[in-house]
Amino acid sequence: MKFKPYNFQLILSSTRFNLLYSCIFFILIILLLRLTYLQIIYSNKLINEENLRSLRVQHISFPRGFITDRMGQLLAISIPADSVWMDPYKINRNGGISSEICRWRILSKILNISLDKLSSLISNHATGRFIYLARQIDPSVSQRISQLKLPGVYLQQESKRYYPAGCITAHLIGITDIDSQGIEGIEKSFNTSLSGQPGTKVIRKDRFGRTIEETTIENGQASQNIVLSIDERLQYLAYHELNNAIRINKAESGSIVLIDINTGEILAMTNYPSYNPNNLSVTNKSVMRNRAITDAFEPGSTVKPIVVMAALKHNIITTGTVMNTSPYVINGHQVKDVIYRDKLTIGEILKKSSNVGVSKLALSMPATILVNTYLNFGMGKTTDIGLIGESSGVYPYDKCWSDIERATFSYGYGLMITPLQLAKVYATIGGMGVSKPLSIIRVDSPLTLGHQVFPRPLVRAVLDMMESVLLPGNSYQETIKGYRVAVKTGTVKTVGSHGKYINKYIACAAGVAPASNPRFALAVVINDPKNGHYYGNMVSAPVFRAVMGNTLKIMNIAPDFLQ
Repeated sequence: MKFKPYNFQLILSSTRFNLLYSCIFFILIILLLRLTYLQIIYSNKLINEENLRSLRVQHISFPRGFITDRMGQLLAISIPADSVWMDPYKINRNGGISSEICRWRILSKILNISLDKLSSLISNHATGRFIYLARQIDPSVSQRISQLKLPGVYLQQESKRYYPAGCITAHLIGITDIDSQGIEGIEKSFNTSLSGQPGTKVIRKDRFGRTIEETTIENGQASQNIVLSIDERLQYLAYHELNNAIRINKAESGSIVLIDINTGEILAMTNYPSYNPNNLSVTNKSVMRNRAITDAFEPGSTVKPIVVMAALKHNIITTGTVMNTSPYVINGHQVKDVIYRDKLTIGEILKKSSNVGVSKLALSMPATILVNTYLNFGMGKTTDIGLIGESSGVYPYDKCWSDIERATFSYGYGLMITPLQLAKVYATIGGMGVSKPLSIIRVDSPLTLGHQVFPRPLVRAVLDMMESVLLPGNSYQETIKGYRVAVKTGTVKTVGSHGKYINKYIACAAGVAPASNPRFALAVVINDPKNGHYYGNMVSAPVFRAVMGNTLKIMNIAPDFLQ
């Protein structure tokens, strides 16, 4: 029997094939396991790593809203402004300041930053990528920096606030900070509406920085424009007349508030001294507060019409009552008038501003009657117009009253109100006892509703009495030519920092016009006049006449009679 020899070559070839096949099989198994691991177990981490490399979140911001007057005149607007920043890391990679020393010296002079300080900023933040050098620079400065073409120094477009009316509306409109967030006035009080709510957008970029996909968009809330109740024409008028009065009387400061009685809209609110909101570098912070809503004072004789109303309502007097107004003593204190008069009618008590007369009326009624009547007319509480910082004044809600305190309370001592509150009191008087909510925002709806806080016939009777109040050198009909005017002046001593009266005075005037059918209420307050006169009828009344007279003309209010 013959044996066939082994084919070792064939066996070797088959073994290699099996080995190769096994290796490939195991490699495929490993790859499959790895793929399964990556796709199922490890996939979330890989996706997150990829997103970190390629996804970017961009904020969708909105330009800050405009502020306009009731007629659409711009009072606050955002304008483009460049800021300068540098990339220290890139500057160092390009050889630092020494490599471009001439151009860096020019930049140093343009920005008024020493070369040593620039060098220190770069060295102290060697790996930093962003440092501001200047914010919101002038266009001319921006152009000069752009022409330098310094590596690592860039311009970034931002916006800054501009106030076309400047100092005329500064206290009311307020200002924003460097990041366009309101910090005073309307800018602060309505900051949320003016700023809006930024949205976000998630985008995917390739390795060259190109946007290849927008994955998510979250819409924000667009900023809103604010339309104020202010009329820029009347605001300018009030500011101009107040400025003149402060200068002529050498006074410390003053405030004016003008209200539309029908709607409760504030048509003008101004203070002096003011400041330039477009150049705060030269502004003293002490002049930035809105005195019309923050500074409280004792209203003096301007409250006397309300005392007369309260006495009429509670049948203590009639419109024909004649009173003994001779000086008298209460709790060891003498109450007297500037000029002695033994008898006055109720109308004459208002006309002559008799402290004796109104104090006797106050002593004829419980203290709570006058306290509550003042409250009903708007004293002792804020007006709720939405301006941050408004003072409620100082008011004696609950106290044990002495007779002398009740007497002085009737002629405006023992309480403190703001110029805005005084204007609201007279808006309520002009509204025939109807108290309407005030608004610093334009009212587009029909006539604003209010609530009756005092009987209309009694308010009308006292308004008629107030028409006889004289302004210097004029009969009541000539106070504002062609118009009937009801006005009351007041003069009070200033309360010092220690709570005691000092040798300074506050002169005020408040009233309504036309008295036949009141449309506007105006309050004028001037602090510390030092030019020889300090009485309200000599200092504040002329301002009242000028502002109210021109307001009636500007607003086309028909005169009561022809000249």
